[in-house]
Amino acid sequence: MSDTHDPLRRTLLAALASAPFLAGVSPATRGAEMQRQGSRLLVAYFSRSGNTRVIAGLLQRTLSTDLLEIQPATPYPEDYLQTVEQARQERSSGYRPALASMEVDLASYDTLLLGFPIWGGSTPAVIRSFLAAHDLSGKTLIPFVTHGGHGLGDSESILVSHARGARVLEGFSLEADQERRTMERVNRWLDTAGISG
Repeated sequence: MSDTHDPLRRTLLAALASAPFLAGVSPATRGAEMQRQGSRLLVAYFSRSGNTRVIAGLLQRTLSTDLLEIQPATPYPEDYLQTVEQARQERSSGYRPALASMEVDLASYDTLLLGFPIWGGSTPAVIRSFLAAHDLSGKTLIPFVTHGGHGLGDSESILVSHARGARVLEGFSLEADQERRTMERVNRWLDTAGISG
């Protein structure tokens, strides 16, 4: 099936079209404003299942910015439930995983669009690691967040406390829990069909 027929992709595109920080400004005007102000934008994101990656790519193309994927040095497990458990342990212990090597000098950017999924009502530990590794003083931080239906959790307070000196603006959020819903549907089907391992 092509991307143009993917209902999640259509939902993401429609939601992004009405994103508050993009509304009412044409790409040509945005570029001119950025050049006049000498501002530089960076889209940085962490994505495990791809939902946040789709939004990051759309932002990068629309705004003609640089793009940075934030990755932990040790990838999270492929298995969704194992990742959920690891994220829970990281959150409860305050653990900050090491980051994979990133060739980026944030000093050359004024504004950071930061994307991530909400895990267990909070930001993933890898985002806390990223924020702790960089001085965002005097910069503008605009989040774009995907979540599984439970909202933003404590992500705003995490961003404010970990990006000291940055101006944190209200960003964009989208319910995008395709992976969890897929698991639930498959499990219901297996139960209904009487299939067990």
